[in-house]
Amino acid sequence: MKPYDELSIPEATELQRGLRAKLDIGERPLQLDLIGGADISLNLYSTTVYAGIILLSFPELKPVSWSLVKAETRFPYVPGYLAFREVPALIQAWNQLPVKPGVLVVDGHGIAHPRRMGIATHFGIETGQPTIGCAKKLLTGMFDPPAPETGSHRPILSREEQIGHAFRSKRNVAPVFISPGHLMGMNNSLQVIRQCLGRYRIPEPTRLAHELVNRFRRGELKEGYASASG
Repeated sequence: MKPYDELSIPEATELQRGLRAKLDIGERPLQLDLIGGADISLNLYSTTVYAGIILLSFPELKPVSWSLVKAETRFPYVPGYLAFREVPALIQAWNQLPVKPGVLVVDGHGIAHPRRMGIATHFGIETGQPTIGCAKKLLTGMFDPPAPETGSHRPILSREEQIGHAFRSKRNVAPVFISPGHLMGMNNSLQVIRQCLGRYRIPEPTRLAHELVNRFRRGELKEGYASASG
């Protein structure tokens, strides 16, 4: 297979179709003691990608370790194909982790994507890792607003198909958008995110991953793997 940077958009579309054929979002029993959060930072048309994965104890949500990577991409910025810019760096960060989490929550979409291939799904299928997408903005589909109370949710629908949940993570704030990535069911994904809420709108795994990547980008943290205990 060609490196992502060498793919045309039609070739990238064909790859998404091939990956989608491997998608598994069946419900399954959950036994978690370690959960991960993943985030990517890059300017719209920049070639430099900052990727980070943080591991947290579960259900305590205390940082255990993290992995940081700075990489380059030449794949163009095209909405609906951002995974081709972001997944290679994220896989590098993933490969640095000596211990893998039971599930990885990615700042982005899972199947709530026009071709059901958001970054969480793409990454999950490429690595065989259970993943959940948790995004700040809706990419596709429609939903009725959830009730204002924390924990309220409404289905995100694409025609008659449910592709995620609009989830009220804090009372009277805008919802976040949860969708299964891979090897996680629709209800599994909602159940996990319910247990990841802290003081903020963004659930703790992706909130802490975002903070980590921003510190890395500012030069406060070094590339590579590190334990939270030092």
